[in-house]
Amino acid sequence: LATLAWNGHGAMDDGTVGWLHLGADMVHLLAAGVWIGALAGLGMLVSRSAARMDRQHLTITHRALEGFSGTGSVVVALIVVTGLVNSWLLVGLGGISSLPTSFYGQFLLAKVGLFLAMLVLAAANRFRLTPALSNAMARDDHAAAICALRWSLGFEASLAVIVLGIVALLGTLEPIATAG
Repeated sequence: LATLAWNGHGAMDDGTVGWLHLGADMVHLLAAGVWIGALAGLGMLVSRSAARMDRQHLTITHRALEGFSGTGSVVVALIVVTGLVNSWLLVGLGGISSLPTSFYGQFLLAKVGLFLAMLVLAAANRFRLTPALSNAMARDDHAAAICALRWSLGFEASLAVIVLGIVALLGTLEPIATAG
């Protein structure tokens, strides 16, 4: 996944800045891959019908959801830091005012907006829906908790697919900092 950075904007600079840009792009891609991969795995765990989930499956699902919370925080931090580095190199301070009026900027803003929506869903999963599953398991009434997690993870994964489409488009556009 990290090698995709060699085909994108991360490979456009030379020298120290070039290595910084390429490295930031690689880490950004890997972190995003971990997040999307986790969404796929967690989605598979909650996709079984609630009526067919036995105690063991529920325990594994809850453990996976709780286990990803620490990793997820690191992933989000890496995405934010490397996203800021990439934005600084691709847009620059002078290009910020051009974001709403340029094609590249509009799609970049859409990507950031969708990322923030994914972050809200991830926070809801971590701080509300996963604890709710634990409480529901204690009451032996998990159907509603699993349904809420299924919906939240599915919506988050759908947003991730849209983000990937935007990233593919952004890779074909000239960044603001280099635009004539």
